[in-house]
Amino acid sequence: MDTDTVATTPRLSLRLHRASDLDRLVAIHSRADVARYLLQEPWTVEHGKAQLERRLPRTDLAEPVGALALVVEREGLLVGTVSLWRTEHERRTVEIGWTLDPAHGGAGYATEAVAAGLRLAFGQDDVHRVTAQLDARNAASERLAARVGMRQEAHHRQDFWSKGEWTDTLVFAVLADERRPRQALDRRPH
Repeated sequence: MDTDTVATTPRLSLRLHRASDLDRLVAIHSRADVARYLLQEPWTVEHGKAQLERRLPRTDLAEPVGALALVVEREGLLVGTVSLWRTEHERRTVEIGWTLDPAHGGAGYATEAVAAGLRLAFGQDDVHRVTAQLDARNAASERLAARVGMRQEAHHRQDFWSKGEWTDTLVFAVLADERRPRQALDRRPH
């Protein structure tokens, strides 16, 4: 295992970002179908460099950084990202977000990677709750959140101005004590 690998699953490795990830990150995030549900417009190389610089120091959920930005690899190829960050330390909350290259969709990689991200979050002694906020039009992410055991807690109507239009936000969450029984299921071979 590489020294920057944070977690592995039966088919994937989740590791810290590297400067050499730029081309693959831009290839994924420059796609209009990927960027549609993200906060940023499709990435250019310059935007990708700035985003990568922000992600490189996000190496630990512990304080003071409180953020972990990971790439998802399948057989050495970067196929997506999973990020975790503390939102309200005093309330022991972590938010999770994910992106997967559509060329690698439909094989369960996103489910496997997000489940591993949840295990990392709840591996912190002080984390009580993990949330995910997503564009309500993103049906694939909505199904993914449910598959990994998160429940929908809110549907905020037209609460976010994104790329020239009002969008709805879905909020999903799972609590540590709800997660523990599922962790055995997450470790089953896929």
